[in-house]
Order: sequence, then C-alpha cells, then structure tokens
Amino acid sequence: MSKESAADRLVLPSDQNASGRTLGDEEIAALTEVIRSGVMVSTKGPFVPEFEKRFATMLGAKYAYACSSGSAAVHVAIAAIDPKPGDEIITTAITDMGALTPICYQGAIPVFCDVDPDTCNVTAKTIEKCLSDRTKAIIVTHLFGNPCEMKSIMALANERGIPVIEDCAQAFLAEHGGKYVGRFGAINAFSLQQGKHITTGEGGIVVTDNAELARRAYLHINKAWGYGDEKPDHYFLALNYRMTELQGAVALAQLPKLKGVVEARVATAKALSEQLQGVPGIRTPKIEAGAVHTWWKYCLNVDEKVIEGGSPGLGAKLRERGIACAPRYVVKPAFRCQVFAEQRTFGDSRWPFTLARPEAVDYSESLFPGTFKGLRDILVLPWNEKYGREHVNYIAEAVRMAVSELKRG
Repeated sequence: MSKESAADRLVLPSDQNASGRTLGDEEIAALTEVIRSGVMVSTKGPFVPEFEKRFATMLGAKYAYACSSGSAAVHVAIAAIDPKPGDEIITTAITDMGALTPICYQGAIPVFCDVDPDTCNVTAKTIEKCLSDRTKAIIVTHLFGNPCEMKSIMALANERGIPVIEDCAQAFLAEHGGKYVGRFGAINAFSLQQGKHITTGEGGIVVTDNAELARRAYLHINKAWGYGDEKPDHYFLALNYRMTELQGAVALAQLPKLKGVVEARVATAKALSEQLQGVPGIRTPKIEAGAVHTWWKYCLNVDEKVIEGGSPGLGAKLRERGIACAPRYVVKPAFRCQVFAEQRTFGDSRWPFTLARPEAVDYSESLFPGTFKGLRDILVLPWNEKYGREHVNYIAEAVRMAVSELKRG
C-alpha cells in the first residue's frame, strides 16, 4: 500500500473529540442551568437523580445509581455483593484494568477464565471450569458491545446460586434473546467514559432490581452515609463515588440521543461487514443468533496464516491510511500485568493474594488457549455514531488493499 499524503486521506470522525460525538447545544444548556443554580453536588441537585430515574426506566430496572466512573460502577457492584477476604470472583482477562482492580480492593481474588477466541467473551463452559466453593460472584463483560451468551451463563449461575455482575461498559442497549444486557445479572455496571456510546467524560451507573443490593450500592457511593435515615451513620467501609451535577446534566442531555447513536453504529457496522465478506484471511465479528451487537468498537479477526504479519501487520497498513486501529486490543492478558503477575497490591503485603488457593492464581498459558488466540488474531477498529457511508467505504477499501499486499502466496 503506497503511503498517501495527508491531503489524500479521509479523516475519520473520532470519539475523542467533537467530530465523533453527539455533544451539542442540549448539553451546554443543561450545564449552564447547573452553573447558574450554584448547586454542583448530586445530593442537593436535580440532574443526577433525574438521570438515574430515566436510565432505570429505559432499561426497565427498579433501581439505578450514578457514580463517578465506570470503574467506580464495577466497584460499587462488587461491594454490594459484599465478598469476604479470600472469596473468589470469576472474570475475564480481556478487559480494562478498571474492571479488575476493584475485586482486589474488596479483598476478593480475581479468578480469570478463558474466552471464546472468536468473540473474546467468557462463556458458560469457560466459567464452569473456574467455579469453586469460594466463588462469590461471576463478572461477565460484554466486550466491544457484543453480548455474552447470557442464557447459558445465567442457567449455570442460578443452578449454583452465584450472583452475576454484568459489565455493560461497552454495550449500551445491546440485547440477548430480546432482553437488554444489564437486565440479567443481580447488579450491573455501565460506563460514561469519553469513548462510550454516551459520555460525561468520566462517569458510571449501576442498575439492579434487588432492593438490598440497591441499598448497599447507594450507600457505597455515598461513603456509607445514610442520607435521609432517621439516625444516619457511616455504616461500613466505603468511598465517595458520587457523580457531580455537572456530569449529571451532560448525562441527562445525552440519554435521549442514545437510541439514535446505537442505530447509527449498528447500520454502519452492518455495511462494513457486508463489504468485507469474502476477503481472504479476514473474519468479521461473530454475533450469536438473536443477539444485538451495539458496536463500541468494530473488531476483525485476522488469520496470520493467510495475512503476513497477522493483526499487527494489517494494523500497520491501515494506520498508513489514518485508521487508528489497535492490534490485539489490550496487548496481553490482564494476568500478565504486574499488578497480578507480581501481586503488587498494598505495600509489599501481596494482600489479598496471600489468601488465594494456588489454583486460583495459576496463569499458565495452557489454561487460556482462547484468550491468547483471541488477542493474537484481533484487530480493533475505531467506531462511532458519526460514521457514514463514505467512512465505511474508505475503511473497507483500506482493508482490501492491505490484504492484497499482505496475502501470503
């Protein structure tokens, strides 16, 4: 692929700035109202409570509580489950670190399970291999907006009486079997970070139908202080994870745009998949029958036996055309990061890993064939709601041209 001048490239909209976001006059007006009111804190203002109410209604959940980030949302969900030190929480090794370290902060042991190499999602089969009498919860991450196989996962979890936490950070309005993700688990977390389907820069929200879990989640966001109680106190160890009214104002203005954002992403992703059918060495995303993938990112599987250099090689060619793709997504499984591999936690204590069963912290590569294959093959393409047909055509052409140059034989 010959390198083009900057003038020859089509500049793709980016979710890292206004070009790929739906931020506009509605958010500015809401922010202006907050600033003029002088009420910035959500315990006194109207915007965060209204956002919580409308988000719960949209999903059909009984309770929703906003917080300061997606990582905070996962932490709140885990804290609501209330593990004891040494309890185990099954999770995936292919996710953001912000969804993993909260497990350790609550004194629990993250037990990493393998994934389907085609979707990089956990499955009931991979989860089952990790269950033990210490399993306190299961976290399922709907990676890139592609829902996990929730029917079989919930059947397994319900049979064992184990609560499921859904990490829906990348999967707003994704569906499995006609049901939104975030409606299967006991308590579930969403992220409003810069690149998510709707954004407040940083922010999160937790949803549940369980009154006891809702109460603990609310308290954990608020330093465990019982606002409105007859004799409030700080009931247990917790942090301040509140969302500000400034974030709440933006969130409330963003929420009505979510359906359109998802529809736009689904339409353009479908168009790209159609254009890439039959390209040698390339497989478009695998979506389970009856599921709705909502495309936080668009991921190709690249066969290195067909395409020289595999995912990194193809990625390098696409970057020549200004397509800021990410070969192998997180580069390595989370358990290869120092925090887990070297158990770097609180000082030199290694806690809570000092409480772990040896099997729970066995990160032998042979135990994770799907994880290593999935990361080896995956090429993550940027995606957002401002993509149009010209952007899809440009990306498809770039992929086809790159493959023609890199195809072996």
